[in-house]
Amino acid sequence: MSAPSPLILLTAGGTGGHVFPAEALAQVLLSRGFRVGFITDSRGTAYSGTLGSLETWRVSSAQMLGRGLADKARGALSLAAGVLQARKLLKALRPAAVVGFGGYASVPAVAAAVNLKIPTVIHEQNAVLGRANRLFARRVSLIATAYEEVDHLPDNRPVRRVGMPVRESIRALSTAPYAPPVNGDSISLLVLGGSQGAQIFSSVVPEALALLPGELRQRVKIAQQARPEDVERAIHGYTSHGMTAEVQPFFHDVPDRLAACHLLIARSGASTVAEATTAGRPSLLVPYMHAADDHQTANAEAVEDAGGAWVVPQPDLSPTMLAEKLKGLLGSPETLAGAAAAARAWSMPDAADHLADAVETLLP
Repeated sequence: MSAPSPLILLTAGGTGGHVFPAEALAQVLLSRGFRVGFITDSRGTAYSGTLGSLETWRVSSAQMLGRGLADKARGALSLAAGVLQARKLLKALRPAAVVGFGGYASVPAVAAAVNLKIPTVIHEQNAVLGRANRLFARRVSLIATAYEEVDHLPDNRPVRRVGMPVRESIRALSTAPYAPPVNGDSISLLVLGGSQGAQIFSSVVPEALALLPGELRQRVKIAQQARPEDVERAIHGYTSHGMTAEVQPFFHDVPDRLAACHLLIARSGASTVAEATTAGRPSLLVPYMHAADDHQTANAEAVEDAGGAWVVPQPDLSPTMLAEKLKGLLGSPETLAGAAAAARAWSMPDAADHLADAVETLLP
C-alpha cells in the first residue's frame, strides 16, 4: 500500500485579496496530487469554489486587536485561543507544509506552524508587508511576494517573487490581444471601485467625461461599478450631461469587461492590480488613502514604474484634472498600447504555479 500524498494546509480569511490566491493555489496543488486542507477563522462564512470543497477547520481569531484597552485584550485572548486550537489541530494532522495568506484569520495557524517547526510559507499580496505577515516574517521558511520590492521585509530571510495568483478566467486573458481605439472607434472605459467601493468615482468621473470635447465624449462607452447607495447619483451625473452609462453595484463578468476595455479606472488593491496587469490593460489607479500602511500607493507606483499605469493620488483627483488626463490618453492610441504591453510584461499570470513550486521546495 502506497503512502498517502503529502498534506498542505492553507490558511486565509477576510477579503478577496487574501482568499483568491488561496483558491488558486489549492487548484494547482490538487492538480499535482497533493492533499489540501483549509484553516480559517470561526467568524467566516462558507466558501464556494475549490476552497468550499476542501476539508475545513475553523479556529478563533480576531479581525484586529482593537483601539481601546478592552478591545485589545479581547482580541489578544481570541488570538491566543486560536493558536492553541491550531496547535492541537496541526499536531493531529501532521501537514507537510502550511501556507498563510495574511490577515488576522491566518495568524493562529501560522503561529502554531512555526512553533511546531513545520515548513511554513507566507504569501504577501501587496507591496508593503502586511501587519499579520510581519508577525512571523523572521520565523517562516519562505516569504513569497507578488512584488519585486516589498516594504518591511526582514533582512536575511528567504524571499521569492511568485506574483499574485488570479482566477482562471483572468489568467486566460494573459494572451488576449489589446487593440487601442483608432480612427473614431468607440472607447470602452471600465470603472471599478474595489472591495471598499469608491464613492469619489461616482462624483468625479461623470463630471470629468462631461468636460471632454464633444466628439471624443460621444465615443466613450462607460461601465462603472458603484456602491449601491451611489448608483442613482452616478447615473444622474451621466444623464444630466447627455451621456449614458451602465452603472451597477457589482459586475459578475469582470473578466469579459476587462478584455473589452481600453482603459481601466480603479483603486489599486492587490487583486485589482493583478487582474489588470494579467489582462494587459492600461489603468489609471487612484489608491485608497486609508489602506493600511498606504499599501495601495506602493502597489500602484510599482506598476507605474513599470510603465503599465498612471497613478493619481485621491487629493489630486478632480473633474478638470481627470478630464485633461483622459483627453491625453484617449487621444493617443500609441500611449495606451505601450502601457498595455508594459502591464502585461510586468505581470506573472502563472503565479499560482510559481507559488506551488515554492511550496514544493520546502517538502521533505
